Amino acid sequence: MERLFEIWASIRANKLRTFLTGFSVAWGIFMLVLLLGVGNGLKNGYSREFNDDAINSIWISKGQTSIPFAGMQPGRQIKFTNQDYDYVKSNIEGIDKISSRWNKWDGFAINYKNNSGNYSVRGVHPDHQFAEKTIMIKGRYINESDIVHKRKVIAIGQIIVDEIFKTEEPLGNWVSVNGIPFQVVGVYKDDGAENENKMIYIPVSTAQATFNGGNEIDQIILTTTEVSLEKSQLMALQITKDFAARKKFDEADPRAIFVRNNYENFQRFIVVLQGMEAFIWIIGIMTIIAGIVGVSNIMMITVKERTKEIGIRKALGATPKKIVGMIVQESILITTIAGYVGLAAGILLLEAVGAMIPKEGAVFANPEVKFEVAVAATLLLIIAGSLAGFFPALRAAKLKPVEALMDE
Repeated sequence: MERLFEIWASIRANKLRTFLTGFSVAWGIFMLVLLLGVGNGLKNGYSREFNDDAINSIWISKGQTSIPFAGMQPGRQIKFTNQDYDYVKSNIEGIDKISSRWNKWDGFAINYKNNSGNYSVRGVHPDHQFAEKTIMIKGRYINESDIVHKRKVIAIGQIIVDEIFKTEEPLGNWVSVNGIPFQVVGVYKDDGAENENKMIYIPVSTAQATFNGGNEIDQIILTTTEVSLEKSQLMALQITKDFAARKKFDEADPRAIFVRNNYENFQRFIVVLQGMEAFIWIIGIMTIIAGIVGVSNIMMITVKERTKEIGIRKALGATPKKIVGMIVQESILITTIAGYVGLAAGILLLEAVGAMIPKEGAVFANPEVKFEVAVAATLLLIIAGSLAGFFPALRAAKLKPVEALMDE
């Protein structure tokens, strides 16, 4: 307790010095926490884009020609059919899972007893579950028998269950989809965007036959057997070339069809992420070094100011060990409190920013920092600051009392 009272008296007598020491530590930790949080926020935001679909997936979507070809003018709508799906399935090597997709956006009224809502419908094959990373909670997904027999069955998201069925069990019950009865066979969840949990999945053959889709489809989705950038790029090029020949458009036309290679996009994201993390750590380390230098300079001034005091203490019988311990303990107390303040301020700011970010569609999400990293950095700064004061204090403690008392 005596030592604490001594430290408190020293702090009160040197308010500016104490403030500068504490501010150097607090600012260094605050900036490090802020930088790490911003980096993690960007990482989480962009990572969310890859939670929705399988990384090793290729998505083929129809478009509109923008380049003249073989006497045909640009502006032709490219259409996909079941035959295109069969062709890709049979002729493109390296396919693991494959599904076509028939889309109808926000135009279907779903009714169950007195509850209703408008949702999007997707006609799919069974393999669509793996490409979309759909997780079944109850029941089952669409199966091959549903496709063959064009069964009127659906798998719905948990959000639809909450809105339409409330507390009732959905499995086995029949709902009206645009006036046509369908039986619920499964309930799913999707880790992607919220709208992905508000989809109604039905067999693609049922969608075409029931809702006048003919033999047309909107997309073809596949996953590769080998998770390799080179392999997926070759497959994407082969698909573009084959469809150019089948649909009669220029291979170089960027708008005729859209082939999205998810694995290629993922690799680009990894490179950007690694560069971003390296940059943040460089800035963070420089911030810590700046804080250490600030603490070191202030501690040197502190020891210089207290040289006469040290001489008096030595004249009264204080040992060098006790003198050094007194100065270092004061430094540890100041830097610990300041470090905690900087840490808390950084975390509170990140929490406040995170609360203001929308949950959907933002490229910046959940700006957090690992607590153990922040605490380790704080301890490093405290220890470094204490050591910075230790050696000047040791030098001063070795002075003879007369020399210390004569110091100007």
